[in-house]
Amino acid sequence: MKIAQIAPLAESVPPKYYGGTERIVSYLTEELVRQGHDVTLFASGDSLTAAELVPITPAALRLTPNIVDPIPYHMMLLEAVRQRANEFDALHFHIDLLHLPMIQDFIGRTVTTLHGRLDLPDLPPFYRCFGDHCLVSISDDQRRPMPPVNWGATIHHGLPADILLPRYDDGEGYLAFLGRISPEKRPDRAIRIAARSGMELRIAAKIDTVDRAYWENEIAPLVERHPNVRFIGEINEQQKAEFLGNARALLFPIDWPEPFGLVMIEAMACATPIIAFRCGSVPEIIEHGCSGFIVDSEDEAVDAIGLLRDLDRKLVRGAFDARFTAARMAADYVSLYHRLPGARTDAAWLRRQRGEDAELQIVA
Repeated sequence: MKIAQIAPLAESVPPKYYGGTERIVSYLTEELVRQGHDVTLFASGDSLTAAELVPITPAALRLTPNIVDPIPYHMMLLEAVRQRANEFDALHFHIDLLHLPMIQDFIGRTVTTLHGRLDLPDLPPFYRCFGDHCLVSISDDQRRPMPPVNWGATIHHGLPADILLPRYDDGEGYLAFLGRISPEKRPDRAIRIAARSGMELRIAAKIDTVDRAYWENEIAPLVERHPNVRFIGEINEQQKAEFLGNARALLFPIDWPEPFGLVMIEAMACATPIIAFRCGSVPEIIEHGCSGFIVDSEDEAVDAIGLLRDLDRKLVRGAFDARFTAARMAADYVSLYHRLPGARTDAAWLRRQRGEDAELQIVA
């Protein structure tokens, strides 16, 4: 198929640092190319891809200090997509809701993956207004606050099988917290759990401007108060493999309806078990007693640390291989593209018209 992937512009694809949506867009795009599809990626100009790249901005908006308002740039993105829409058999949007009024003329060839939380009060009336668009949830739990809409599928995220290699010993034996410093991610819980267990906690996280006061007033004092807690800051993809792989376990003490939680499957790829609070997607992702432990309190989390010795890290990696690879994710999306009411599969015909090789070699 000839497929368009439309990414947000906040981060490059893949992102230099934090950026779950853009990272998934990258994994999906590269896997589709690997499987023989003709893919065009609409993204920031500093993105790296084997697909055709349509650069909308020179660099990711978050890393461009003079950018104040991202909306004009996303309007430019939508115009670039509109001008080329007729080229594609399927168009896959990852930009939440900005594009929905624009794509009515080719709605039958479009799918939109919703990557964020959907329990916000302004969203139900919007999606009721655009209830005919094909939407993808990244967990079943993510759907709960939504009105009746046209759900195409729930498709869990996936990672390339070889991007994070497993480590089957206990590494350096610390507890890891990876993500954002924010109230809903509950780094305060992670610190208290580590303090009670007596284990070292290493926090690798970015601090957004909106969460700066939370860090300065609540979390930084906790870090200073506990000598077994180290704040590392934001890390890149290369550092992530070592950070997660050397950990005894990942703490995921969230307190919000997490739509997916990419860090959970990143830890699983490293064969690192997860101790996670029962919120949002957690029960869909973690197999309790196999890839980690699902808990309902800090007391249970501390108890779970004592049970880590009973987990076989090879089974943690096995759970990843069985359910969360990029190859599985891409296959699920291709199946959905073919089911779209207006989907075309004339990419081979277009190549013949250009005098090119018409055959697509699909890689299993």
